[in-house]
Amino acid sequence: MDLYKEAGVDIAAGNAAALRYKSLAAKTKRQGVLGQIGGFASGFALDLTRYPEPVLVSGTDGVGTKLKVAFAAGKHDTVGIDCVAMCVNDILTVGAEPLYFLDYLATGKLDVDVAEAVVAGIARGCELAGTALVGGETAEMPGMYAEGEYDIAGFTVGVVNRSQMVSGERVTPGDVILGLTSSGVHSNGYSLVRKLVEDAGLGWSDRLPGDELTVAERLLAPTRIYVQPILRLLASGLPVHAMAHITGGGLNENIPRVLPEGTTAVIDRQTWPQTPVFAWLLEQSGMAFEEATRVWNMGIGYVVVTSKEAAPQVIEVLQDQGETVYKIGGIAAGTPDVRFK
Repeated sequence: MDLYKEAGVDIAAGNAAALRYKSLAAKTKRQGVLGQIGGFASGFALDLTRYPEPVLVSGTDGVGTKLKVAFAAGKHDTVGIDCVAMCVNDILTVGAEPLYFLDYLATGKLDVDVAEAVVAGIARGCELAGTALVGGETAEMPGMYAEGEYDIAGFTVGVVNRSQMVSGERVTPGDVILGLTSSGVHSNGYSLVRKLVEDAGLGWSDRLPGDELTVAERLLAPTRIYVQPILRLLASGLPVHAMAHITGGGLNENIPRVLPEGTTAVIDRQTWPQTPVFAWLLEQSGMAFEEATRVWNMGIGYVVVTSKEAAPQVIEVLQDQGETVYKIGGIAAGTPDVRFK
């Protein structure tokens, strides 16, 4: 008799999941990684010839209630990408290259196939970011989660040379604000999104009004990972005065986080097109655009501030990396805030 299994914890299932994780993590291995998945800890040997004045930068985040959409749709292979994106895009804002990533998956009863799908998404996100999946934790905790539900969180460490850190201190009036488009709602504001879907009487398999995709397909589009294009931009030597990841709080709350005293961001909301999902969210919620930008990214997932003179070249570099970029505003004198026009 397996008393632990009767209590709700299946050690054999955990071991089976760990074996699947190992092969997924192997695809993400990069130079510097020491050891293999399955040990008590992971090591990373930093290349001090490339980073002679290293500053380690860390970040952690989760996916939030977007997971509820995954549960309802029975689709679990993309939320892992979201988890990686939320972490690596954050540390990228100071110019850090993500080196390695760890995940935490917690559930009431472990479904090995679901867990594998989630971690496959995490591994895919790590591949896109060029970071290594070096470990993690799968916790089976009976009674902590509703049947069929789980939570995931991630942690990443990156590195940047101290002299190359992007801090925002170089931002001055006259600078240009460039917006890189998002892939959709990304991973913020889903509590309101789910309420609006419910209020509209839509099912997850229904087509989203004005869109060619179903509600679930559109809302589960994974958060865009900006690491490789931004690292290429930073390597170009073009001036990058500040960067912001547009997450919870939207443009309104995230851009001011990188503005120095004496500056304000002026955003022209007409400079980028409205996508169907945000048009529907605006219509369904009845919110004004400025109010909605405190909840959702409204189509802009990442922001780069550069000089007016360098802006055309910065746009060209990012476009060459497959990004869609708009000049969405500029920096003016004022207090660290965002104004729309």
